This record gives sequence, C-alpha cells and structure tokens, in this order.
Amino acid sequence: MSPVLPIDAIHSQFQSTLDNHDLVVAASTGSGKSTRLPLWARSRGRVLVVEPRRVACTALAGYVAQLAETALGEGVGYSIRFDNQFAAHTEIVFVTPGVALRWMTESGLRDFNTVILDEFHERRWDTDLLLALLKKQQKHRLILTSATLNAQRLATYLDAEVLQAEGRSFPVEVRHRAKDPRDMPQSKGLEQQIKAAVTELFTQHEGDTLVFLPGRKEIQQSMAALKALDADLIPLHASVSPAEQKRALHTGARRRIILATNVAETSLTIPGITLVVDSGLERRTHQRNGRTVLGLHAVSQASAEQRRGRAGRLTAGLCVRLWGEHAPLELVTPPEIQREELVEMMLAAACAGSSLDELSFPDLVPEKSSRQAADKLLQMGALDNSGSVMKLGQTLFPLPIDTQFSHLITSMQDDATRGAMVDLAASLTAGGRWLSLPKSEQGLQVLQAWQPIPCDAMTLIAALRMNAPEEIGIDRAGRQEARRLASQIRHALGLADLPDQIDFEREHWLLSVIKAQPTTAFIRRAKRRAAMGNGYSELTIGDQCRMPDDYEAAVMFDDYSMPGRGTRQTLTIGTCLAPVKMKMLVTAELGECSQGEIIWKARQLSVEQQRIYVERVIGSEVLMPEGDAARQALAGLILRGSVMSGVADQLRKDLAAWSLFVALGESDDAKAVTPEAETWLIDQLALLGVEAAEDMSLLEPDDLVFEGIPQWQRAAFDEKYPAQLLLGDLRLKVHYDVRRKQVTVERLSGTRKDDPKRWELPVWSGWRIRYKKASRIVDIR
Repeated sequence: MSPVLPIDAIHSQFQSTLDNHDLVVAASTGSGKSTRLPLWARSRGRVLVVEPRRVACTALAGYVAQLAETALGEGVGYSIRFDNQFAAHTEIVFVTPGVALRWMTESGLRDFNTVILDEFHERRWDTDLLLALLKKQQKHRLILTSATLNAQRLATYLDAEVLQAEGRSFPVEVRHRAKDPRDMPQSKGLEQQIKAAVTELFTQHEGDTLVFLPGRKEIQQSMAALKALDADLIPLHASVSPAEQKRALHTGARRRIILATNVAETSLTIPGITLVVDSGLERRTHQRNGRTVLGLHAVSQASAEQRRGRAGRLTAGLCVRLWGEHAPLELVTPPEIQREELVEMMLAAACAGSSLDELSFPDLVPEKSSRQAADKLLQMGALDNSGSVMKLGQTLFPLPIDTQFSHLITSMQDDATRGAMVDLAASLTAGGRWLSLPKSEQGLQVLQAWQPIPCDAMTLIAALRMNAPEEIGIDRAGRQEARRLASQIRHALGLADLPDQIDFEREHWLLSVIKAQPTTAFIRRAKRRAAMGNGYSELTIGDQCRMPDDYEAAVMFDDYSMPGRGTRQTLTIGTCLAPVKMKMLVTAELGECSQGEIIWKARQLSVEQQRIYVERVIGSEVLMPEGDAARQALAGLILRGSVMSGVADQLRKDLAAWSLFVALGESDDAKAVTPEAETWLIDQLALLGVEAAEDMSLLEPDDLVFEGIPQWQRAAFDEKYPAQLLLGDLRLKVHYDVRRKQVTVERLSGTRKDDPKRWELPVWSGWRIRYKKASRIVDIR
C-alpha cells in the first residue's frame, strides 16, 4: 500500500475537473504530483508524461510501475534516447521532451488521451513548443505541473483550471558561507569550498548529504576532495549508470554524500537527506553573437529554494549556501526561448506543420532570434522561403544532436568525411567530456606517439573508434554513450558501421567544414596569442586543448562560456580545436581581398593583393593588374607622384578651387559636387580607355586635367580667392569657411615678425579675416 501524500487531498477535485478542463497543478516538491497524477489520469485512456530529464524519466517510470503493481514496460513504461521500455498497450509512458516532439511530428500523439508536462517551470524550449502545438491541436487533455511557476498566469494562457496542493516539509535552517553578504556564487576553488563545508558539517548532522554542483567535471573534482570522509560518495547527473542512479535513490548501510547537478532539484525524491550544500552554480545555455553556448551561471532564487527544500523532506534540516545572503540572484531562470537561438525549435515546429509565428506561447518569442533562425535554416536548405520544411530539414530534425552539427554532417561531400563529422558530433554531444588528456611528461609522449597531429577533434574521433592508450583518461560510460549515438546517426543516414580506424583525410574534411560553416574558422589575435577570433566572437584556447604554438588558425567545434571579470562580461573557452594552416582559410576564400603595396619598376606595374580575415593578412600574391585593378593602382601612383609628376598637385589645386567655387554658389549647376581625387582619376583613366600599365605611354598630363571652373573665369577667381599668398618672404596658406563667411590665413614660413596688414591682403569684402601663427589666432582689421 502506498503512503498518503499531500497531493492525495485533491484527488476527487482532480477527477471531477479533468473531464471538462485542462489543468495546471501547483504543488511543492515532494507532494507526490509526479507519481499520483499519471495513475489518476489513466482512467481517461493512455497517458504520456513528459519529464525534462532522462534520470527522472526512468526513475519515475520504475516507481510508478511498482505503485501500479505492473511490470516495467507493461502497464507503465518509458522512452529515452537509446532505451525504450513500453509496448503499444502500455497505459502510462514517461518520455523526454525530445522523444515527445518526435512522436508529435510523426503521429500528432494520437495514441494518447492525456499529456502531462511535468516540472513545466524549467521552461525548456522543447516543452514550450510541445505545449504550443498541443494547444493549437486541441485533441488532448493537458496537465501542467510545477512547484514554482505562476500557476494562474499559465492557466489563463491555457484556459485551464488551477488545482493547488500543499507540500509537506520540515523547517530548514539556511546558512551562508561567503564573507561579503553580496558575494555571488564563485567557481574558483569550488572543490575546496565544498570540502571545507562538507567536512565541517558532515559529522554534526545525522542523515545523508546532498551537494549541488554545476556539472560532471565539478562532481568528479569534489568527489576526489572528499574521498577521506567515511561515507559513500555517489555522483548523480544525466550520464550516471543505472547502478549509480539506484544508489542515489535508495538509502544504504553507510551514510551517503550525493553530488548532483540540478537534476536533483525536482522530480526525483532522494531519501535520507538532512544536509544540503549548494554551490549556487549551474550550467545553462545562453546566446552569444547569435549562437547558443553553454555557460556557467548563478542559479535563480527559485532554483535555490527548490534546492533548499531537499533538506526538509523527512525531518528538520540544514542548507548551506556558498554565496552571500544578499547576492543579487535572478528571481527565476529565464525561459530557454528567450536565451537561446531558435534554430532547432523553428525546425521542429516546421516538421510538425507549423511556424513559430502562428503558434501561441506563454512568453513572447524574440523577433530577432526568430529572424536569425529563419535565415540560418534557409541558408542550410532546411526550410524554403515560405518557412515550409524541405527534405533536408526532415533529415536533420530526427538526428539527436545540435542542428548546427546536423548541418555540418549533411554538408560533407563523401561518406568518409560525413562519418568523421558524425563521430565527432556524437563525441561532443553524449555524456559530457569523456576524454581527458594526460598531464605527465610520459603520458604526453604516449599521446604524441598515438596521435602525432595535435588536433583535439582527431584525438576524440580516434578515441571513439579505437582503444586509446591507458595513459589517456577515458570515462567508459561516456564513451559508450557516444559510440551508441554515433551508431544511431550512422544507421539513420545509411552510413557504414563505426570503423576501428581513421578512414578520411584530415585536411579535406576540415576544408569541407569551413566551407559549410565559415564561422567555425578562428585565427589568433596578433598581440594576444591565447585569444582567437572569427569576426563575430572571441575565444580563449582551453588548457586541455592540443593547439600548438606554431599554428595561427583552427576550426572550432566546441566551447563553453563562463563569467568574466565584469558583471556583463563572458569568457568563452575553446575546448575542441582542430589546428589548420592559414593557406586553408585562403583556399576556403574567407575574408576580403585588399590591394596592398603598389610596385612600379622599369615602367612595369604590379600590386600585392592581400586576403584579410579578422584583421590579419592570411595570404598575399603579386599580380599584374588589368582593368579596374590596374586603374586603381595607377591612380595611386599618380597621387603619390611616382607617375606623371606634377599632375597630382595640379589636380588637388583644381579640385580645391572647384569646391570653393561651388560653395560660393558660382556654379550654374545647383547640384554640382566635388569628387575625391582618386575617384576622379580612376573614372578619367577608364574614360581614356586605360586597361593596363602600358596604356599610360599614350597619355599626356593635359589628359588628366580636372575641368571644373570654366577656363575664362579661372584666372579672375584665383586672383580673388587665392589658395596661397606671398608677402615678401612670408608664405601664407588661405582657408575659406563659406558658411561662416570667414577667411583664415595661416603662416607656413618666413622670417617676418609682425602680422599681415589688412591692406596687404585681397579685398574679401564682407568676410571676417583671421591670422593663424602656430596656436595663436587673431583678427586682422
């Protein structure tokens, strides 16, 4: 017989309301909503329960099967990536959002009567999209559950009824360990912070300890720091084995310290916890330069409260927070649709026969993100101009990896490079970072002998396909998951089974990647060798990268972001780089071509053409220019005085005079403008038929005279408005400010001590006249 839970208080109300209304069930963590509601709802037919996390999905399915007194996979089952335990007659099926969306595009979920979106407050883009599609379809009874969400706001959006169930918890004391009450959570020395807190409090409290950490790496580091304690150290994250998961979800003979990601915040009930140590950190996605990246963030206040509540399930407990009591945490975590790019979401909607514009969401979809997603999918060929899904888009969507990786896979030109891209994408997608490089000199020598090319991408692919030397750290569970994912994608694309060797040419593969997605190509900054840019973003080469010092460029396949020094600064770390020579960037035609040095020797013209990418010259060649390029180079030589001496000086004088002539309103053409010297020269050379350097021998200086002021007016105009004056040995340059009706005569040279007199200067009636000598300016009256 199952125990009485707080959610049981609304059983009759739930049953009477569900027949006529969708429901939003607001209940605290531990109330029993994730296990009771599916059993109650099955009286209306088959139930699909969508759980945000795989660990919760399988654990809840197993527990609900026990409550229903049925074998797992019969009355109650689940479906996650790589693992299906259900049949066509299974009454309750727990699935992850990705599986639910795929089923939605295939069948519209017509085999289910009720859909429960559990822990909806996590606000993933796939659950938001699933809700919007189900709301539009109006063929299912919908139930949304949450411990922290604004239930009434969501009920208004869905036109649903709200049911409220009280939770059951004991008092939890909260302590903060930061010195400054406004200190935010810090990642620096995190394992030592955890060690200090747990070591101090572990012996003072009965029961088990739950430690919240941002990721698998921090869990492993903290486990190593706590190994001296007399306790079972148990990791809990998305990639743990079923055996480790079982250890976390069941009490044991020894006291336990469970080190978990935010997978332990909700859904899963971990028994025996009386002490929670919270790092206050999580790995969360956000947009950076139009691309979704994974970064380290402080948790929201709502998440912190969820974590605190884990210590008060069975008895009074203690929650220790490693940040300051008044740290400015966000109230709630922003929905994914407002912090991620929408490429995958838009493609999924299109595969379900809808567009984001015609769907209604609980929160506004950012217009800029939607526009960028549409542009990317159009460029990929996944959607057409109307937003309808193309054949390529239908191929990309079911692949269980990031859409950008899917695009790269389908852009490869042959099976060998396509397989390489599949294997790398699977290695980076599944199970976190399952390969770690050796740190000892001997280990590095072994790595170099095994994979002589210092390339992170090739090392990962090799480690996935072949057995790596024991000096290289391999997480077997992570590698196995990556191999399963690679095999699944290979099968979907009709590729051969996972090989046990490298069967592709590295340079050919990387060139194909750059051509398919140019923003993957990064180049070192000229003065900051550890920094690389691609014109849109900058990254720092990670400590675990094999990027050699003598390479200037690399293809970036993976990175992560973490807070920088400033409150808004983000530091992006490159974690998977494939070094390439700069000539590959030239071959891929990255950057822009720019004319470099002009060479005029023995009446022969040549120019250095440079290709510039992210402010660096990546290649150059000397060319014998013709046509526009020749005229541009020749105009430069003329202006420099290297060709047709005297023409440039006269041209500048004529243009300056014409500019003043026009400004004074002397021109008959009211729309007359003054061209730039170089522009006029290039146009004039084209008019004269100059196509190459040898054509210059046919020209005379008079051919390059600018005819602005009519010849019959020019002498009088120059006399009235001279550009320079000579008063004895005093040489003056004249500046005219027509708008202010002001003339400034500037001393250029001469030994004369006193200022010019008014009678020595031209008439300039009605103009204010000033004299400038160095920084001194005086009026001449």
